[in-house]
Amino acid sequence: MAGPLLEVQGLVKRFDVGGAWLARRRRVIQAVDDVSFSLEAGETLGLVGESGCGKSTTGRLILRLLEPSAGHIRFEDRDLVALSAHELWAARQRMQIVFQDPFGSLNPRMRVGGIIAEPLAIYRQGDASGQRRRVAELLEVVGLDPTFAQRYPHELSGGQRQRIGIAAALALHPSLIVADEPVSALDVSIQAQVLNLLMDLRRRFSLTYLFISHDLHVVLHMSDRVAVMYLGELVEIGTRDVIHREPKHPYTQGLLSAAPVADPTLRRERMIPKGEVANPLSVPTGCRFHPRCPFAFDRCSVERPILREVGTGHQAACHLY
Repeated sequence: MAGPLLEVQGLVKRFDVGGAWLARRRRVIQAVDDVSFSLEAGETLGLVGESGCGKSTTGRLILRLLEPSAGHIRFEDRDLVALSAHELWAARQRMQIVFQDPFGSLNPRMRVGGIIAEPLAIYRQGDASGQRRRVAELLEVVGLDPTFAQRYPHELSGGQRQRIGIAAALALHPSLIVADEPVSALDVSIQAQVLNLLMDLRRRFSLTYLFISHDLHVVLHMSDRVAVMYLGELVEIGTRDVIHREPKHPYTQGLLSAAPVADPTLRRERMIPKGEVANPLSVPTGCRFHPRCPFAFDRCSVERPILREVGTGHQAACHLY
């Protein structure tokens, strides 16, 4: 296969909200606005941003769980937007999702064995005995005893339920997994175990991840490259080390400076020094990043910044560069 495993170009998603009866009261929310990136086979791209910025919507658009308003999504050299329903059904064997809520994503009326075997049954892979063997194998892969196949989701802890979701995602041997906030609903003590499991599975099965999270520290730990999203747009993309050490966009700098550190008296070089942050009230009210961007100025309110090269493999959407 030539080229990247996944290539997203100009992805847009608009939602019409309000005004069910009166058209004049309707408004359009631009949830995803001209998003473009690529993902190489075996790579983990972290998509980070605050809640409501469009991260999860982007993940669902890539899998076509939501239909895009515009743009192209190429996966394994095929444009998913142009596929027929049957062709998309076949392509979905190769791309799966791990949801944020490990309880809400599992059918409470099905036993664990049935949940994991359901994808195998839908795609008619193996007979009943073969599917049972595959379920037992997957349970062991995610660190659970095969006897868990007889349990119901409500009998499991949050970490165990998320392992079941991961096992179900692995059932069809996918090449791409969209991990949508996979540890945000778990206790801190369990998060590291699940993250280490995901990293081990990536190495073991040559998986490619789109790892979505609002926690920048988790993203930096998991990812090879990081894409920062704000208000439906990508404002910075770069390698993990570059984003960590040399963030260019003020929003990325704000995310890093807001992350807790072991010693709060320390101020890292990447943080915005005291006294250099402009008063938010002095930022132009028409600015898209008001008051998020302390360095915003009039040009941002009239001319939209676009992603441009600011270093090798490093892009930022900022008029400062």
